Amino acid sequence: MRKDKKQVIGEEISEDSIKLFLAVEPADATPPSLHKLIKAYRGLRIDDFERFVGFFVEAGYDLNAKDAQGNDFIALIQDQRQAEPYIEVIKAARG
Repeated sequence: MRKDKKQVIGEEISEDSIKLFLAVEPADATPPSLHKLIKAYRGLRIDDFERFVGFFVEAGYDLNAKDAQGNDFIALIQDQRQAEPYIEVIKAARG
């Protein structure tokens, strides 16, 4: 990082910025709901992801969407090191 650039950690993300993840569309056959969850998982910290899931459900997207192989969001990320808190958010949202 350049010396004149300040590293920003923990800055709050606006609702509008989080909702941008609802606009991403897949370029392949991935179901839009699953694609949006994966993009948000990759791009948001856990607190922001939790807020995103609220917007996601409110917009009517499917928390149980599966890819062509039958994998849902949890199945796709469960082997990743940082996935557990994100999985818990999805499980809680599913009820």
